[in-house]
Amino acid sequence: MEMNQIRYFLAVCEHRNFTHAARASNVSQPSLTAAIKKLEEELGGALFLRDRAGCQLTPLGALMRPRLENVQQETREAKAEAVRYVRLDRVPISVGVSETIGQGKISEAIERYRRNLPEADIELIVEQQDALLDGLREGRFDIVVTGIEVSPDLYRIDPLYREDYHAVVATGHALSKQRSVSLDQLANTNMLDRLNCEMRDALHTTCAEQGHTLYAAYRSNRVDWLLELARNGSGALILPATAIPNEPGLVSLPIADVEIEREIVALRFRHQPSRKEADALVKELAR
Repeated sequence: MEMNQIRYFLAVCEHRNFTHAARASNVSQPSLTAAIKKLEEELGGALFLRDRAGCQLTPLGALMRPRLENVQQETREAKAEAVRYVRLDRVPISVGVSETIGQGKISEAIERYRRNLPEADIELIVEQQDALLDGLREGRFDIVVTGIEVSPDLYRIDPLYREDYHAVVATGHALSKQRSVSLDQLANTNMLDRLNCEMRDALHTTCAEQGHTLYAAYRSNRVDWLLELARNGSGALILPATAIPNEPGLVSLPIADVEIEREIVALRFRHQPSRKEADALVKELAR
């Protein structure tokens, strides 16, 4: 029996609907269904009866629910206790940060926070989105700073700030002397495509609606590599405004004919107790 099976089973118990449970668990419905089926095979019988309204527990499911809730709670408490033991006296606040979050705002907030609480240790870990959410659920992160959308049923969501997306080019690029750039111009420019961009689908959909197709001459999952290509004049890169380095070799251009923006939030897992130090840091991040 795997913890994911237990987590998905309890999500279906809560939502009484496989589709809603999958969405709340940030997993595809086929993956959730397969995990439930495997759990049913291990326990020897059906756990849910599906109907038009959703689903309901079978007698076996009702018998298993409190036991599996206890397993999940014990697991969370064990992980949290282990983390506290390993950290010993000076317990760092572990903050997971998405790859394209601008460093300036976050570092300024952390410095303000430590001036008020100098004994606090801060651990900043930059990860991809899936790893951040896994770490938050497993207790490895106290807070995750990100721009992704998640279920409020699972996560406490504190808005921090909103920001636009800009095009980034080298100072010698053909577009660099302009005040802004249009989608039509970007469609006729070699683009540097960030594969794990949280707004990638929305951007390409918007372009298609206006009759444009962005051609990606280069693709990468690493922002630092794409920025280096931009510095070398290889093409234009679309990034959130705060993620664009303030340096002489790069020019940041607003996109004139479309509004693309994201909201940056601080996430905490609802099923983990929130430490008062983490509460204070979130308030500082939101200033």
